Amino acid sequence: GGVMGLIVLIHLAATLYMTGLIWFVQLVHYPLMDGVSRGGFRDYEARHARRTGWVVGPPMLVELATAILLVLPGQDVGAGQARIGLGLLALIWLSTALLQVPLHRRLAGGFDPSAHRRLVATNWIRTTAWSARAVLVSSWLV
Repeated sequence: GGVMGLIVLIHLAATLYMTGLIWFVQLVHYPLMDGVSRGGFRDYEARHARRTGWVVGPPMLVELATAILLVLPGQDVGAGQARIGLGLLALIWLSTALLQVPLHRRLAGGFDPSAHRRLVATNWIRTTAWSARAVLVSSWLV
C-alpha cells in the first residue's frame, strides 16, 4: 500500500507497456524492415530511430527508476524478486546498448541483410527478458 504500492503499479504499467511493444517490434516491425526500398532505407532508418526514441525512452526510464526504488530497503515486494527484476532490466539495457543500437547504426548507413538478420535474432534477448519481467512484476500483485 501507500507510496510503495503506487511505485509497484507505475513499474508494472511501464513493464507491461514495454513488453507489448517489444513483441510488436519482434514479430512485426523488425521483420518488415527488409521490405523497405533500398533507395529509401537510410531515410526510413533515420526516421525510425527519431520516432522510436519518443515511444520507448520515457517508459524505459520510468521502468528503470521504479526498479531501482523497488530494490531499496523498506519496499513491499520481496528483495530477491526485486533484484531479479532489476537484473533482467540490466540485461535488457545491456542488450540494447551492446547489440541493438550498434546494429541500428549499421543499418543507418543503408540496408544490410546480415545486420538486419542479427537485429531480429538478438532482439529475442529483450523480448524474452521483458516477458519474464511482465510475469514477475505481475505476480507481485497477486
